[in-house]
Amino acid sequence: MTAGTAGTAGAAWAALPVPPSLLGESPFWHPDEAALYWCDIPGRRLHRHVPATGSHRQWSFESEPACCAPLPGGALLLAMRDGLFVFDPSRGERGERKRLVEPPYDAAQQRFNDGKADPLGRFWVSTVFEPRTAARAALYRYAAARIDRMAGDATVGNGLAFSPDARTLYWADTTSHRIDAFDFDLTAGALSNRRPFAQFALKAAGQDLAVYGGRPDGAAVDAEGALWVAMFEGQRLVRLAPDGRVLQELPLPVRCPTMPCFGGADLKTLFVTTSREKRPAAELAAQPLAGAVLSLRVEVPGLPVNFARE
Repeated sequence: MTAGTAGTAGAAWAALPVPPSLLGESPFWHPDEAALYWCDIPGRRLHRHVPATGSHRQWSFESEPACCAPLPGGALLLAMRDGLFVFDPSRGERGERKRLVEPPYDAAQQRFNDGKADPLGRFWVSTVFEPRTAARAALYRYAAARIDRMAGDATVGNGLAFSPDARTLYWADTTSHRIDAFDFDLTAGALSNRRPFAQFALKAAGQDLAVYGGRPDGAAVDAEGALWVAMFEGQRLVRLAPDGRVLQELPLPVRCPTMPCFGGADLKTLFVTTSREKRPAAELAAQPLAGAVLSLRVEVPGLPVNFARE
């Protein structure tokens, strides 16, 4: 597949007209609101932007919002350091949280990270082991008021995505530069047959970032079943076939993309959150869009967001 079949060759990325995030993450397109939501984890904010009107809202929290998913009726499910919550964005600038479950980890060393709902509304969410010295992060499944550990052996759990037929679940360990695939039983909400899907070259000590390809962060799947992966510090997105082959690379104007998603009425607008947190001053001066949400029109649409269930 050529670059022109999935993306618009030579097209320029555009930035949403909103303030930059420190570390933007977990974007999703809300079909009922024609709005894009995303989290700023260290900024402890949730953002909402409506492209048609240019309106932008943000909500501040005392704990880090790592990822979010829509719930029926207008509320959101938020995964935060201190647990999973239902959040009503209509209740003022700080909103109201209702806790669903306590965090299944020591919050002094871990927090929730990347997460999405499956087609039946179960919420799958990873953790990050913040010392990054051991593979203690895990993948959890929230359903029917309980949370269960479903996989482990990761340091920074990331890149959660489902294939169009919901028979494959993708999950990355950013630190290991590896994406795994699981057979996914949608009816049972069960995983099996974990296997390597894609492995990227590790970053060498002192390696020049200009020749470093990056490590897999957030991901999204398009209608053809290709996995789009944000390569953190690699200044690019990669589009991977269902067998792991690289189909396409899209360069970016910022060093640290964090997660793509598809939006717009036709799901052909590719949005990408990015990071500026702890980046060198010279890099930020050369890349003023760091922390922005970028967008690009593409030819292959994405999949609609799955709504979570309480």
